[in-house]
Amino acid sequence: MKLFDVYPLYDVNIVKGKGCKVWDDQGQEYLDLYGGHAVISIGHCHPHYIKMMTDQLNKLGFYSNSVINTLQQQFAERLGKACGYDDYQLFLINSGAEANENCLKLASFHNGRKRILSCDHAFHGRTSLAVEVTNNPKIVAPVNDNGNVTFLPMNDLEAWEEELSKGDVCACILECIQGVGGIRLATPEFAQGLQAACKRYGTVLICDEIQCGYGRSGNFFAHQWLGIRPDLISVAKGIGNGFPMAAVLISPEFKPIYGQLGTTFGGNHLACTAALAVLDVIEKEGLIENAHLVGEYLIESLKDLQKAQPHILEVRGRGLMVGVDLDIPQKDVRSKLIYEQHCFTGAASTHILRILPPLCLSKEEVDDFIQRLTKVLSEI
Repeated sequence: MKLFDVYPLYDVNIVKGKGCKVWDDQGQEYLDLYGGHAVISIGHCHPHYIKMMTDQLNKLGFYSNSVINTLQQQFAERLGKACGYDDYQLFLINSGAEANENCLKLASFHNGRKRILSCDHAFHGRTSLAVEVTNNPKIVAPVNDNGNVTFLPMNDLEAWEEELSKGDVCACILECIQGVGGIRLATPEFAQGLQAACKRYGTVLICDEIQCGYGRSGNFFAHQWLGIRPDLISVAKGIGNGFPMAAVLISPEFKPIYGQLGTTFGGNHLACTAALAVLDVIEKEGLIENAHLVGEYLIESLKDLQKAQPHILEVRGRGLMVGVDLDIPQKDVRSKLIYEQHCFTGAASTHILRILPPLCLSKEEVDDFIQRLTKVLSEI
């Protein structure tokens, strides 16, 4: 049997990691400024994470959600305090798409409506409802295209209010910093106006914090820079530092009903252990503050490079979620970074580098990256 060939792959076999570095099977070291799609939050192979996971595996890896799991309860309490939502409820699942799927289901259960408002350039996942609110027709199969979604420009409050005033909108779903969409930021004026309009018309406000959340923006959640408090919050990626884990934070206005939501693997013992280990390290090592301070340093360093490097058109982002808009294809730049400078970055669209390093990135590693990027851009 062969793998289903849906991923264009770089010819690199990564076999080891530590902090913000990874190594291939030939022993070559790489600087990791992508963290596997923003998944690696506390750094590769953190010793505290490894110890907790190993200890848990020696006790129990999995049992079902039909019995008490005190690790779930511990994690819910810890997460609520860490992010400032201790009055919310927590539902644990496995992936970001699944988190958004459950957000949209809960919203529809709550108000009985079907229509969703989503952003131009939005990406919310590849499963049924999640891909329907994703603004990319290439990955929306006919069976997913049910006509329930209206896409609108981010930060155009008037357009959103006009649709909401029709009274049939179930939910608005928003990435406060778009990832795949190119590191585009919602403004406080838009976010606050949207929240007020949602309350006015009985619409549920969902913030997709799968990529921009969990400390990456320099705040626990990106929406916390904007002065809003959404009804539902989806999280994944950095929550487990590589172990499949996701969650929905649910407003107290939503009342749980037995059987309404469910999952086989979500919130299993090993996943909860991973999530607790991540919170331990984030808090002990001050990684959210580090994301803020080192992120500012990274953005300023890239803007300084922009002054000397005409290939850079714009630098935007917040914390350790940064986009570099280029006048040349990102594919060429990324290839040279990987094969010649041994550095991983991500991409958005055809001309945007997407930089999503572990939250433990240092200023020295920023300087190292700037040197490598400078060399690549100077030679193209």
